[in-house]
Amino acid sequence: MADRIELRGLIVRGNHGVYEHERRDGQEFVVDITVWADLTAAAASDDLADTIDYGGLAKLAADIVAGPARNLIETVAGEIADAVLADPRVEAAEVTVHKPGAPIPLDFADVAVVARRSRGDGRRHRMTSSEEPKADRA
Repeated sequence: MADRIELRGLIVRGNHGVYEHERRDGQEFVVDITVWADLTAAAASDDLADTIDYGGLAKLAADIVAGPARNLIETVAGEIADAVLADPRVEAAEVTVHKPGAPIPLDFADVAVVARRSRGDGRRHRMTSSEEPKADRA
């Protein structure tokens, strides 16, 4: 599957974390989403109804991040990936949740969790390395 839609750098405030102050005070999370799907019909029709609306992807992710507090960003990333894959047109999805304000007492550039899901045989499951979408296939 060579066609993909990418959403990068969605900033949403959430209250996720193991520590009480993270849940109480909240912090910004950054979400990246890549969706693999056949975009041939959308390219031919030039109709939003024939594609996966990236505005809808952003809202879906924002609602989950801003929703109920979770201990782990692994949970948040997995919930977003599963919700994205609920669209039957989506063949695979990769969701990265960055936690720039992670409570680490050292300087760091980034902390992120990546959740990958693919449709496979019609059931949601984690991708193995042999199933990972080939983004640059010609």
